[in-house]
Amino acid sequence: MSPRSASVNEELRRRSQARLLEATVDLVGEHGYEATTLGDIADRAGAARGLVSYYFPGKRQLFQTAVHRLMHTELAAALEREPVPEGEGAGRELLARAIDAILGLARDRPRLMRTHMAGILAAEGFIQCPEQQRLAGLLRDTVVRYGSEDPDSDYQLLRALLMGAVVAVLLPGAPMPAEKLRAELFHRYGLGWELGDPPGEEPPGGPV
Repeated sequence: MSPRSASVNEELRRRSQARLLEATVDLVGEHGYEATTLGDIADRAGAARGLVSYYFPGKRQLFQTAVHRLMHTELAAALEREPVPEGEGAGRELLARAIDAILGLARDRPRLMRTHMAGILAAEGFIQCPEQQRLAGLLRDTVVRYGSEDPDSDYQLLRALLMGAVVAVLLPGAPMPAEKLRAELFHRYGLGWELGDPPGEEPPGGPV
């Protein structure tokens, strides 16, 4: 039997990692971070338990990578949704879709995103990984398409605003409605309420 080629091995590694990352977001979303063990993740993914440690140095890195992959996947799906924006105004539509995609994760996966934000603010801080870099690349490209003359700075500002909005939506005891935050972000970037994936009527009085 011939040995597998390097490309086949790489594809098998990619699929194994994808299963582990998907299992991570599912289990943490269902049971919480502390209640989810690396063994649980391996079992859900149908992988050997030692494979988790082989790919990821620890649970925190695995979790942040998993959430960044989810965010990248959701953002890419939103930006590529038909009809794909073209021509004048395409950048504005893409930025609206990006904002809605991230706010949508806070709305649809509150436990997961609250845990993610808490982890970033913890001692371990923000973990760089290939999935985070892919997410950053999509956001930066969206800022470029929007018409930024300083995409590096404007990307960092957009990232900060989105992170702040997610925290505000998920703040225990004093959450802000996602629609109000959407209105404020759309007003800042001069985006019409009808762009992206509008949740309904614009809040009375517009942005707050």
